[in-house]
Amino acid sequence: MNSKKWNWQQDDWPNFTYENEKIAQLEREYIQEAGISFGIMKSLSEADQKQLSVELISDEALNTSEIEGEIFNRDSLQSSIMREFGLAEIVREARTTPGERGIAKMMKELYTKYQHSLDHEMLFSWHDNLMLGNSKIKAGKYRTYKEDMQVVSGRTDKPKIHFVAQPSSRIPQEMDKFIDWFNRTAPENKTPLPPLTRAGIAHFYFVTIHPFEDGNGRIGRALVTKVLSQSNKNPILTAVSCTINQDKKQYYNSLNTQNKSNEITSYLTYFSKTILESQRAMVEKLDFLIAKTKFFDAHKRNINDRQKKAILRIFRAGPKGFDGGLSAKNYIAITKAPKATATRDLTDLAKKGILIKTGKLKSTRYELNLAPFNCVFNIFK
Repeated sequence: MNSKKWNWQQDDWPNFTYENEKIAQLEREYIQEAGISFGIMKSLSEADQKQLSVELISDEALNTSEIEGEIFNRDSLQSSIMREFGLAEIVREARTTPGERGIAKMMKELYTKYQHSLDHEMLFSWHDNLMLGNSKIKAGKYRTYKEDMQVVSGRTDKPKIHFVAQPSSRIPQEMDKFIDWFNRTAPENKTPLPPLTRAGIAHFYFVTIHPFEDGNGRIGRALVTKVLSQSNKNPILTAVSCTINQDKKQYYNSLNTQNKSNEITSYLTYFSKTILESQRAMVEKLDFLIAKTKFFDAHKRNINDRQKKAILRIFRAGPKGFDGGLSAKNYIAITKAPKATATRDLTDLAKKGILIKTGKLKSTRYELNLAPFNCVFNIFK
C-alpha cells in the first residue's frame, strides 16, 4: 500500500486548504439568512417555543441516529427530551430505551453548553450518553484497540475498504490538536473562521480522526450544531441531520472521495450547501409546526379522539405530507375504527373543512386543509 494513501498520512495533515472565493458566496448567503428561524421563534409565545423546540430537536436526534442505522420511537424520544429540558408538566408517559434517554441527555448538553469551549471531558460525556445501554462499546473514552479502524462495505469475504483511520496510539495527541483548533477558530478567538467553513472542517476533521469506537458521525454532526450556535450566539435549531438523511449516499460519498487529500474545496462546497439547505428546511418545518399549533387551537372542539389520532399521524409525516394521501383504509388502520365509523368520521371532517377530499371511490384521499393557518415567515418560497 502507498505509505501515504490516506490524508492523515500526508505531510500537510491537518492543514486543510480550499478555494476561499468558492465558499465566500455561500457564507454570505448564510449570514443573510441565519437569523430567520431565530426571529420566527422569538415571535412566538414561550409555550409554543418550547413545544416547537422539542419537536425540532427530536427530529434532529431521530435523524442523526437513523443515519447510523439506529431507529428510535418518536414519542418516547420526545418524552426523554421533554424530561431533560425540564418540561415535566407536558411530559407524556412512554417507555423509553437507554439509547433514547442517552441521546436526549447529549442534546441537552449540546444546547445548554454550546458557548462553552470544547474539551475532552465534553466529548467523553457526549459519547458516554450516546452509548448508554451499549455494553459492547467502551463508553466515554477514546478507542484503544490495536487493530486497524476501517470503514468497509460489501461482502465480509471481499470487503471494500473506503478508509483506514489513524492508529489508536495517535488519538490523544490528534485530539489535543483538534480541540485546540476548534477553540482557536471560534468567534472572537485567536483565528476565527466563518461559520460554514468552520462547521464543515470541524465535521470532516473529527470524523477523519475517528477517535471513538462508535458514535463518531453523531458527535461530528453535533459539533456542527455547536459551531453554528456559537456563530449565532444563541442555541440554534438545525435540520442538518434531517437533510443529510434524505441522501445518505451523497453524504458518505463526499467523505469517501475526500479522505485521500487535504485540499477540501469540493467537500466544503457540498457541506456548506447542505447547511444552507437544512436552514431552509428548518424554516419550512417551523412554518408547518406553527400551522399545526394554530390548527389544533382552531379545531380542538370540532374533532373526536379518533379523528385527532388520525390527524396527528398526518402531521407526523411532516411538511411533505402523508405518503399517498390519507385513505379510508389508512384511517381504519390508524384508529382501529369499524368501516362505517371511519366513513362517518371522514365525511364529518370534510364537511367541516378540516380535511380536503380528492378523488372518487377507491381513489378517494384526504389531506389537511392548512390554508387558513399558513405562515408568512417562509421567504424561501
